[in-house]
Amino acid sequence: MMPAVRFFPRHVATCALLALAACEYTNTGPSTARFASNPCSDTGTVSIDAMTAKRIDCGNGGTTVTLAAGGARYLIVPQFATDAVSNQRVLYSMAAGDLAALSAGPGAFRRSAGPAPSLVAAPATRPNYAQISFDRAMLARERRVSVNPFRASAALKAPGQANVTQTLPAPGSIRSFQVLNNLTVNSFTTVHAKLAYVGSDILLYVDTLAPANGFSPTALNSFGVYFDSTLYPIDTTAFGGPSDVDGNARIIMLMSPVVNAMTPSATCATQGYVAGFFDPEDFNSASDPNSNQGEIFYSIVPDSTGTVSCSHSVTSVTATVPSVFMHELQHLINFSQHVVVSNGLEGSSWLDEGLSIISEELGSIYYEQKCPSPACRTNPAQLFPDSSQGFVQSMLGDSYAYALLPDTASITLHSDNELGFAWRGGSWLFARWLGDHAGSGFFKALERGPANGVLDIEQAAGQPFPVLFANFGIALYTDSLPGLARTAAPAANRFVSRNVEQLWARWSVTNGGPLGGFPTQPIFLIPVSADTSMQVMSPGTMTFFRLDTAAGAATATIRFSGPGGASFPASLKPQIAIFRLPPGQ
Repeated sequence: MMPAVRFFPRHVATCALLALAACEYTNTGPSTARFASNPCSDTGTVSIDAMTAKRIDCGNGGTTVTLAAGGARYLIVPQFATDAVSNQRVLYSMAAGDLAALSAGPGAFRRSAGPAPSLVAAPATRPNYAQISFDRAMLARERRVSVNPFRASAALKAPGQANVTQTLPAPGSIRSFQVLNNLTVNSFTTVHAKLAYVGSDILLYVDTLAPANGFSPTALNSFGVYFDSTLYPIDTTAFGGPSDVDGNARIIMLMSPVVNAMTPSATCATQGYVAGFFDPEDFNSASDPNSNQGEIFYSIVPDSTGTVSCSHSVTSVTATVPSVFMHELQHLINFSQHVVVSNGLEGSSWLDEGLSIISEELGSIYYEQKCPSPACRTNPAQLFPDSSQGFVQSMLGDSYAYALLPDTASITLHSDNELGFAWRGGSWLFARWLGDHAGSGFFKALERGPANGVLDIEQAAGQPFPVLFANFGIALYTDSLPGLARTAAPAANRFVSRNVEQLWARWSVTNGGPLGGFPTQPIFLIPVSADTSMQVMSPGTMTFFRLDTAAGAATATIRFSGPGGASFPASLKPQIAIFRLPPGQ
């Protein structure tokens, strides 16, 4: 496991960035700052009912918003809803102005006991650092691959449809493949593999040099049936089919010890290992000596005695490879749809990654539906059945890490050519929220859309991206307000298929809870005060504030601005999502 990283307070990070000798975070309570009124898109007093949301666009150069007061309490979520700028942190302040009369005392707000993010250790990273590092290298390969010979010529394959244009090989036949053999160097090994299973959607090959004591013939056949009849249809039903450049109406799954050997055995325990991948080079023409010219997923083979690298039993391969297969199959579908079928560029990798995590989650949903609680659980109190565990672990920890860092883990500007886990959790949460609200066929539409993720989402969802981003941000906090039915919040301000508060709370408990440094609700609310000291927020992120207004005041004004009260460039798409919290929240 990677060492846990401790997060510093946001104001401390700002001080470091500004190299200030004296900088402290203080809440000055009901005192007020003095700044000129400079309205954002709403120029009058904004008055909204409890449990109601509103988005304020500040892209017009405005910096101030005046809200109805009278003791009202607001969730304030400033955002930069863009992917069209560089990923550099932006200085900003959120402060109460001369019309605001606050009743908030010093400190920060959290629904449950536990330290603020400044004192919270990062969730321990998942043991797949090597897999993510390898994915980063594969993204760079995608951009280099020439697929011109296949552009606009590969036919879409509907799941389960037999449109074979070549004779299928016979079970037991041998075929040679070129398999990438190094994480950093573009080198390949020639592999001879035996066709072990022929299914309606999968051809399963096993390297003839696979270590002994692997799958028995019966177990290997069951393994092939599982991928062919269960996993592949889950992915293609949600995302659509891949291209079919080799005309066999199937994808190939190749299990080889060459994949095992990619990870040095000395680093398996600390860095994880590469369990599987797809290689975009396979879409190159026959003139490329390393192209296998087909849709292929490569995976490790069982090696219980560690003759090649890490030790992988049949049981561990059976538990690990399915989720990797689903993750990589989505990447394969995304690449082949955008590049091969649509004759375009690869899709934005932040959205591509979010969809691949959705793909893993769909594996869990399959088992959740088969095994409603408390069935199929070692402990009846488990949220997920035992069979779901391999599909949900990454999204739980990563989404919790994102909720701790929503102002620095950019959803729209991080990409697969970067490491890190928190932004992946944010990408999954956003993709999950979008899928909950955009209707059936949404994920398929994303696979066939333009290369730009924001435009892709707008086209598939039929709404402006800033509107979607604002509602998503609010939903992260209002999905399950304590003591209220989830349906009390507007539909746009909650998830449908997941109760994220429940997921985070359970993850917290299983990792030691507040006593272990993990609050059950990781989102941290900063009180809005007259303090105008600078903080930082990255494009494609948001920060969560709470504004308490005095009962005797008619209005309260807040200012979201850059240094010295400056307005933000319109390219940042600055906006404020506001939700009026009910009494007691």
